[in-house]
Amino acid sequence: MPNIRLPDGSIKNFDQPVTVAELAQSIGAGLARAALAGKVNGKLVDTSYRIESDAEAAIVTDKNPEGLEIIRHSTAHLLAHAVKELFPEAQVTIGPVIEDGFYYDFSYKRPFTPEDLAAIEKRMAEIAKRDIRLERTLMPRDEAIAFFKGMGEHYKAEIIGSIPDGDAISLYRQDNFIDLCRGPHVPSTGKLKVFKLMKVAGAYWRGDSKNEMLQRVYGTAWAKKEDQDAYLHRLEEAEKRDHRKLGRQLDLFHMQEEAPGMVFWHPKGWVIWQVIEQYMRRVQRENGYLELKTPQVIDVSLWKRSGHWDNFRESMFFTESEARDYAVKPMNCPGHVQVFNQGIRSYRDLPLRLAEFGSCHRNEPSGALHGLMRVRGFVQDDAHIFCTETQIESEVMRFIDLLQRVYADFGFDEILVKFSTRPPKRVGADEVWDRAEAALEASLKAKGLSYGLSPGEGAFYGPKIEFSLKDTLGRVWQCGTMQLDFSMPGRLGAEYVAEDNSRRVPVMLHRAILGSCERFIGILIEHYAGAMPVWLAPVQVVVMNISEHQADYAQRVADALKQAGWRAEADLRNEKISYKIREHSLQKLPYQVVVGDKEVAAQQVAVRTRKGEDLGQMALDGFVSRLQAEAAQMGRAA
Repeated sequence: MPNIRLPDGSIKNFDQPVTVAELAQSIGAGLARAALAGKVNGKLVDTSYRIESDAEAAIVTDKNPEGLEIIRHSTAHLLAHAVKELFPEAQVTIGPVIEDGFYYDFSYKRPFTPEDLAAIEKRMAEIAKRDIRLERTLMPRDEAIAFFKGMGEHYKAEIIGSIPDGDAISLYRQDNFIDLCRGPHVPSTGKLKVFKLMKVAGAYWRGDSKNEMLQRVYGTAWAKKEDQDAYLHRLEEAEKRDHRKLGRQLDLFHMQEEAPGMVFWHPKGWVIWQVIEQYMRRVQRENGYLELKTPQVIDVSLWKRSGHWDNFRESMFFTESEARDYAVKPMNCPGHVQVFNQGIRSYRDLPLRLAEFGSCHRNEPSGALHGLMRVRGFVQDDAHIFCTETQIESEVMRFIDLLQRVYADFGFDEILVKFSTRPPKRVGADEVWDRAEAALEASLKAKGLSYGLSPGEGAFYGPKIEFSLKDTLGRVWQCGTMQLDFSMPGRLGAEYVAEDNSRRVPVMLHRAILGSCERFIGILIEHYAGAMPVWLAPVQVVVMNISEHQADYAQRVADALKQAGWRAEADLRNEKISYKIREHSLQKLPYQVVVGDKEVAAQQVAVRTRKGEDLGQMALDGFVSRLQAEAAQMGRAA
């Protein structure tokens, strides 16, 4: 009879098999009411699961991360149940959990309207109140296919048909609704109390544009109403900060249908770009990097030798000239190896750090494009470090120091780290991967960084460390990367002369800090809600006159600021000063300088911040000193 060890180390003894629900009841009535599922020997199971032998077990409630995921998965089933009650002809397909919620794809004869969503959400609440018990059953595969075909659920039948014959198929029933699912799920619909449907979007069946366009209904679900309210508030804030909207409002960039996934940078947006690029150029130079430039279009033979042809071809653009096939580069690494290969390299040349603001193109699906965050044409702050195996740890640690400095300068203090290991589709022998993973992980440990593990998420040529930023809304953006590559240099003929005069293949470290420069600017726009710190602002100061009598003085002040190296403009329009102040406030300029008769007489300036703070009159030199001090703080002061 089962002896069950609980998380606190205590053991519960039973004289017969016991369900997870009964185990929870034996611990306490409160826990039994809160139980959503169980974890038995590390596996998540329903509360109806029977424990028949000795085991380690825990009760999962909404206080556990797994509990929230189960709530969301069960709410996806609740959504499908409501749709089937309201629209019996609709066919259900798949409904997985996603970050902050879930979705479910439906096939229906017409698009769902906002009124339909409201009705579906109302019906979901009614079904939840019925407190219907969820029951798991098993059915042989062929019987399950026939069962769903008999209900007219052809998509479900197709899904089951793609499952190898063998184990029985797991189904979940709640009243008259039954769905294919591994589970686990909440014990009853009454556990689902806090949810909201968000939107409807199109989605091709199985992600293939040749298939039918389905309707994807997105929703969110939470354990507590206050958590959902906080999430909806974050979404409202994110909407206000949307870089696409702010890009138009602040005249930074635009995108158009004739160039999908490509950016048209306006002068103000290009100022931000140039400030960032020159900053990165300076810090890389200070850290021993040599900048280079490699071609955009290279014969496909190089991409075949590098491994990109076999592992990345579907994401590449191709062209042809004079009976030769070329690829538009999706990455810079093969080109950097060609530079390394020119001339004879010695161990004394290593580590060799080669950097490029490399323009790359990738054939991203049109449905995945999203402003600056997902584009087809982009520039990477890319670099490759050629080194010996004994130099790996010191080079990785040096890179981490640089990355932390850069992120702090841009105003990001919280950095999340993940270590990604070999993917199923890769180049190189397992022995090589063993050494690469061990070396990279040793560098992380030597640096004392805490990190998560992402099995199977490495690049096709090597394991990697991913560095993610957390923005002011708590959203996480993966930007930086360090990838260790034992394969590509050898594939492309790179070698150096070692101390013993033997020829050896260098290790290649692929690294980026910002990642895509376009995407990083999008992140900055949303992080700062368009109100860039002084050092990044396209226009740092606007000088405004109150009347035409001060126009000459205002122009002289603006000219003096420009000569001192500041990005300043003069607004001498014959408009009311209140109108000018309001207009420039909407442009989120850091400082507004106002000059009237008093300022002209005193040869001073009146200064306002973009927050509306009136700093009063001051000498121009004093204002410049303030600008210098604030710019020197970069994003660290924000």
